[in-house]
Amino acid sequence: MEKHTFGNEYGFQTRAVHTGNDIDAETGAIKRPITMANSYALPYDPSDLNWSSAGKNLYTRNGGSNQQYLQEKLASLEGGEDCVVLASGVAALSGLFFALLESGDHVVFSSVTYIAVYRLLNELLKNKFHVDTTIVDTSDLEAVKKAIRPNTKLVHIETPGNPTLTISDIRAIADIAHENGALLSVDNTFASPYNQRPIELEADFTVESLTKYINGHGDAMGGAIIGKKKYLDIIRAQSQVNLGATISPFNAWLIMRGALPCPSDAAAQRNALRVAKYLQTVGSALWHTPDWKLTRDTRSPQNRCMAVSAACCPLGCMPITTPITVLSAI
Repeated sequence: MEKHTFGNEYGFQTRAVHTGNDIDAETGAIKRPITMANSYALPYDPSDLNWSSAGKNLYTRNGGSNQQYLQEKLASLEGGEDCVVLASGVAALSGLFFALLESGDHVVFSSVTYIAVYRLLNELLKNKFHVDTTIVDTSDLEAVKKAIRPNTKLVHIETPGNPTLTISDIRAIADIAHENGALLSVDNTFASPYNQRPIELEADFTVESLTKYINGHGDAMGGAIIGKKKYLDIIRAQSQVNLGATISPFNAWLIMRGALPCPSDAAAQRNALRVAKYLQTVGSALWHTPDWKLTRDTRSPQNRCMAVSAACCPLGCMPITTPITVLSAI
């Protein structure tokens, strides 16, 4: 299958629209169709086929065309070498951990993280497979350094963290992990690749819950792991083919559609920042406000993540100002 990838010489918006898409050869449609098939045609003599391969369309659990189109798009948007798309964000997390970790390995992970990460690492993998864990505040680099052990295989962070929007320094933590022979994975769901691309900040893996920003329509579930092909081939073989965490063709097609307006959806987050700043000027009592005051240079990946925090968390205030006043002010 020919790839249609637009490289970094094209803007993010162009790649969001065009990468992975092509004209349908049979109908001339300008969008690739949904391929709702369990199986694909085999050669007359299939005796040489690897039935566990994910590199050729054989059986949709091994991978299908809609999944491959979406993987191509996401690898481009994230600046990664390769991508595996699975059935949900948690499938992506568990797929990464299951394929990468072995008994006796040690994992350092964020104290502020999605609850499934805690259950997977600190309960399931720890109790069933004897993977050891240390939970730290990954916004504290010294705490991360102290948590590293000789058998540390992986550092997993989420930034901004869910739900408190804690910010961790991806590049600095990547340096700490790599200096100690460990890998770094980053859950990038709250930021999206529009605001932050962990691979470009030296992370080894980016994990996305496609259910959230990237799909953006609330009608499909999916998850993605982006990283080097040598690792993702292992994840495909173990977590997709053998554990069966494959995304459905329909959901892959829906998310492919949802990714088109991702840049405009993410850019609209600036409105939340404007609302928060305005409410501060009129003396409203904010009962929950994200860390927008830390935003200084929105061109910096780390600080862009602070800006996006304003859109990731509900903003509350005492009813001192009316909605009409707020809207007219911004």
